Amino acid sequence: MSDGRVAANGPEQGVARQTYILFTVAGTTYAILSQYVLHIEMVEHVTPVPNASPFVEGVVFSRGQVVPVINLRARFGFERKDLDLRTRLLVVEHAGRHVGLLADEAREFVTIAATVIHPPSEAIGGTSGNYLDGVAMLGDRIVLVLDIREVVESTPTAAA
Repeated sequence: MSDGRVAANGPEQGVARQTYILFTVAGTTYAILSQYVLHIEMVEHVTPVPNASPFVEGVVFSRGQVVPVINLRARFGFERKDLDLRTRLLVVEHAGRHVGLLADEAREFVTIAATVIHPPSEAIGGTSGNYLDGVAMLGDRIVLVLDIREVVESTPTAAA
């Protein structure tokens, strides 16, 4: 494609396609619909918040707003790691809430055909299954498609 997007499933005519941001957490590739991503930025420091949920890293000041930051490694049950030059903050909006998602890296913008996204298997189950909208095969990569509603709505607000 000439506009910089990657066609993830070849040239299919008449198939619904949506644009996603791909990012990695603990060696796994995840996708989130680009319409929910306000911006992606490097992050050097997150200010801790007392008594926050274990997966809430803290808050950052981003583009004039204080934004809560979810550490996706902690949220998904992986070991935390120090921030580095590849760490990215995906600031997303859903239902009027802005939340930062801390990912190991985020650098791809792709278009995925709806036909390559399959519902998550019941075997995934548990808490992690709640956050998944589907699973896609992009070439030889398995990509887990996040349900942004579950990720954002399950995050406590600052007033909670």
